[in-house]
Amino acid sequence: MTPEPVRSLWVYLGASPLLWLALTLGVYVAVLKLQRLLGGSPWANPVGLSVAVLVGILVATGTPYGTYFDGAQFVHFLLGTATVALAIPLRHQWAEVRAAIGPAALTLLFGNICGAAVAMAVLRLWGAPRELIASIAPKGVTAPVAMAVAERVGGLPSLTAVLVIASGILGATMATPLLDALRVRNWAARGLAVGMTAHGIGTARAFQVDPIAGTFAGVAMAVSTLLTSVLVPWLLPLFV
Repeated sequence: MTPEPVRSLWVYLGASPLLWLALTLGVYVAVLKLQRLLGGSPWANPVGLSVAVLVGILVATGTPYGTYFDGAQFVHFLLGTATVALAIPLRHQWAEVRAAIGPAALTLLFGNICGAAVAMAVLRLWGAPRELIASIAPKGVTAPVAMAVAERVGGLPSLTAVLVIASGILGATMATPLLDALRVRNWAARGLAVGMTAHGIGTARAFQVDPIAGTFAGVAMAVSTLLTSVLVPWLLPLFV
């Protein structure tokens, strides 16, 4: 087959939204199997690997992101459903959550304050501009909320989205070996730490490890979203 027919075939297939949906799901299933072959290694994070592979395909084929999203937006739609579905494991583990609600609330309050404050303080010490400091402040929560908060406080929503995805992938990748090194054995504590710092991507990883950790990660993600929306506008003037 000559290069021209191959290119023509790709142009034809690339115009079909079904191609990008099938490709997204296929790549994720493939990297998920790879992670299992590697013994569930957190370093083989399926989200991070899927993003890298899909970006490589888009760059190699010269496909605009808008064309890709037209086909893959069904996956984006299901994110809301997946978030609501976190209520199911919460119902199953409600006794454990209720027993730890006091310490968990204090942990999430101070954890969110410290997470945002440390990020802003480091950039302030480096002499970063206000826009960058405002963009990184809400990085610990899910992308739609983080982007809305960043826009509200004068940050760049597009940059915030990149930082959110990066923090989620890094958090999901590093959480297990880091918490093991620190000898944190309590699944509730591990889940709170991951959900508070790595939002949805970290929560998905927590469910792979243990159902209690996943449940507490989901709680931490939800509460952190609310706290970040309130705390960031209050904290930002202290650092700019």
